[in-house]
Amino acid sequence: MTTETAPSGRITLPGGEMLAWSDLPQKRLADGGPLAALATRLVPPGARVLVAGPHDPALLDQLGHAEVTCLLRSHPDAVALAHRAAQVVVGGPAGLPDDETYDVVIAAAGLDPVESVEGTRLGWDGVLARLVAAVAPGGALLLRLDNPLGLHRLVATTPWYAGRDDSAWVIGGVLDRGHPANRDQLRERLTEAGLRPAACWAAYPDAGSPTALLDADHLDRDTGCGLFDAVLHGACAGGFTSDTVLQDPARLAVDALHAGRAADLAPGWLVLAHRPAADPSAPAADQDLPVALMQTGRPGSGVLEVLHGPSGWRWGHAAATGTEVPAAAPFASREAAYRDADALSGPVPAGRLLRTLLLDAALRRDLATLRTLLVGYAGWLADHADGDGGIAGAAALAATDNVVVDGERYAVLDPSWRATGPLPADVVLARGLWRFAAALLTGGYAHPWSSTLDVAGLTVVLGGLAGHDLDRATVAAAVETEAAVAAALHGLDRDGRVDLAAELHAVTPTDPPVGAARSYQQLREAWLRQREELARLAALTAWTEELLTSRERALRRAETTIGLLSGSLSYRVGRLAITPARLAKRGARAAKRRATAALAPKQEEQQ
Repeated sequence: MTTETAPSGRITLPGGEMLAWSDLPQKRLADGGPLAALATRLVPPGARVLVAGPHDPALLDQLGHAEVTCLLRSHPDAVALAHRAAQVVVGGPAGLPDDETYDVVIAAAGLDPVESVEGTRLGWDGVLARLVAAVAPGGALLLRLDNPLGLHRLVATTPWYAGRDDSAWVIGGVLDRGHPANRDQLRERLTEAGLRPAACWAAYPDAGSPTALLDADHLDRDTGCGLFDAVLHGACAGGFTSDTVLQDPARLAVDALHAGRAADLAPGWLVLAHRPAADPSAPAADQDLPVALMQTGRPGSGVLEVLHGPSGWRWGHAAATGTEVPAAAPFASREAAYRDADALSGPVPAGRLLRTLLLDAALRRDLATLRTLLVGYAGWLADHADGDGGIAGAAALAATDNVVVDGERYAVLDPSWRATGPLPADVVLARGLWRFAAALLTGGYAHPWSSTLDVAGLTVVLGGLAGHDLDRATVAAAVETEAAVAAALHGLDRDGRVDLAAELHAVTPTDPPVGAARSYQQLREAWLRQREELARLAALTAWTEELLTSRERALRRAETTIGLLSGSLSYRVGRLAITPARLAKRGARAAKRRATAALAPKQEEQQ
């Protein structure tokens, strides 16, 4: 065994280290994302923590209140992380000292990258047994397991078994009995190893860098929860924007939620298990485990939490350690919206997501339900208007994907995003309806309206259903507001906002969804809509050409008839008879003008 010194840390090389390999994740989240927020909540101040496997360096930064030891197999990674940890052991789990135990062991990268290919291979169960032995009595293990039947594999264009890259040291499938393949098998392995499983979170949209962690048991039970609906859709819609997929992952995740299978289709799971305390009579640690953790908005804004409260779920906000988030200045800032973290302190409203209810009614051609929902939505917005007809605060940004409906009660789901200043009530309504209309048309959903309607036209129709007479100028102002709000949400500069506004104004029903993943299924639907539109335009062009041809033929027949009539004897006789009458009429008019001119001076003298 050798030991190297590094700034603020020590690197131990017990043997088996990989000298020319790096495991650090390429995709990283600001401040470590929900995983770092969960780890911070699980690790008490001054605790001894073992971080086994390659993790985002930001995770170690968030554990500055604890004594951290890293277990890695890559020597370059150890050098890169040495200043963030008290000690780094390189070479695999066999290099851990037998007498060292830790209050919390974090293996959120799974067990496969913990084991070095240059040393003695222990297998999945062997690595688990070694890490469990390192958990102190009363301590906890946070372990990740990838799902071999996860959403990421269902939408991937390249099958998982075709991987040929260098990182595919281990390719696991459902036939690999050495690895657990689902949550039940994982619980059995943990129980056999001497741990007591306590909680499980489903990781979306990617197991390696999740932007949402949702309690798996609640996902199985609360299938109509508007919060889970919005979180899953947002996480999956934003997690595959740079990828080409087979079908829309956001739609698949929401459908899985409603079917009670969102936890089963998660790309991965994070399981928390405890080791029994040495004293059986010692009370168990009362951990306020979150129901959900999610990262939305611009980097550095922290992680939203949903916690259990006396009267139900309540909002929480986990600010990143060591990160200074500038205070919101709604009146000094030129941005259209800002985030108020203090607003995330109340209860989470119950109900179903308004967007989902509207989509369901549109698919079933249920105009009565659509009218009821839209009238209620418009009336709820009107209740928030001030005396001048403006809407401020969170209600000004309450689109259909951020409003939940519980009976006849409407409520904002996430109240932290607020408008900088009051917005006209009709613009607020038009923005919410435009977002829904754009999702309905570009998403390829069946609906009860004419296929020739554009997005602005459908927005006007929806406004009529809601009992409001919207015009296209109002819809255009709503699109500009949407671009300004999206720019504030994603931290776009002025040029980015202008480009986004131009892109939103140009959205047509034949386009695929804006800002979504390139889904073959949705691209095909967009192609079919374009083909139908081209067929309609071709039919219209053919009808117009046929009409012009028939009119031209009628004109030619009329000209021929006139030509024939102009050369006949009756035509000539008639013309000879009419000519003197014309000349007489013309002479009478001239005489009348001369008489009028002569009498005019005499009339002036008499006056």
